[in-house]
Amino acid sequence: MGAQIREYRQRIRSVSATKKITRAMELMAAARVVKAQQAVRESTPYARALTRAASAVATYSDEDHPLTTEREDVTRAALVVVAADRGLAGGYNAHVLKESERVAARLREEGKEVVPYLVGRRAVSFYSFRKRDFAAEWTGFTEKPKFENAREIGERLVADFNADTDEGGVDEVHIVSTRFVSMVGQDPEAVRLLPLEVVEGVEEPEGDEIYPLYDFEPNAEELLDTLLPRYVNARIFNALLHAAASELAARQRAMKSATDNAEELIKKYTRLANQARQAEITQEISEIVGGATALAESK
Repeated sequence: MGAQIREYRQRIRSVSATKKITRAMELMAAARVVKAQQAVRESTPYARALTRAASAVATYSDEDHPLTTEREDVTRAALVVVAADRGLAGGYNAHVLKESERVAARLREEGKEVVPYLVGRRAVSFYSFRKRDFAAEWTGFTEKPKFENAREIGERLVADFNADTDEGGVDEVHIVSTRFVSMVGQDPEAVRLLPLEVVEGVEEPEGDEIYPLYDFEPNAEELLDTLLPRYVNARIFNALLHAAASELAARQRAMKSATDNAEELIKKYTRLANQARQAEITQEISEIVGGATALAESK
């Protein structure tokens, strides 16, 4: 009986130590997610405005720029997977990796070779464990991404997009990341980054309105050469910020759930320990009473 009580108390100490860790991680995630949300709110309008500007230039000019022109024979498609460096975030990593697998399967059905570009240690581990090849990896910044990280990724993608497929280049660039909706909702999404798709951009005129006129200075080609790399970097940076906010929100919920479960386990083991202690006391009292009775009867 004493051994059983010691086991329950040891479990209580173990669960209490785990509870301290999960509670600390919950508070850290709650503190960081506020700044992450603010960064998303600040970067999203810029990314949208830049997308509209790039879409306008691509739509209202006759310039056939490599970053905006659909290629006739698409054989290789880059797939950028944005996951996390750490786990303990519920189903965050599993959802984005599942979405990337769905997108990769769709691209293969279209006859395209998928070339993965991985962001986050969890994505790298996912591919390495399955012995899959990937073109590049970037890790160590998923919770606090900086624009330099997005620029490094963007420069590599633009360079590979401009390269010939025989030399390791790609014809399309798709990015799979998690869009931050709210603290309780984060949605994995896939977007084709290159060639540029006019998805958010130019609003159609209504009624008797006429299409706007654009004057490109110095010319559309130089403007696109300057604008499109910035567009790519801005969209990647915005995706990284959304992913960071989603990761922290998911981790906060997961750690709160783990803390609540630890509290329930502590209550359970405390009750079992008390029951075992009560049974031990009852047994000792029964032995004393039995001994006293036997002694009285022997006299």
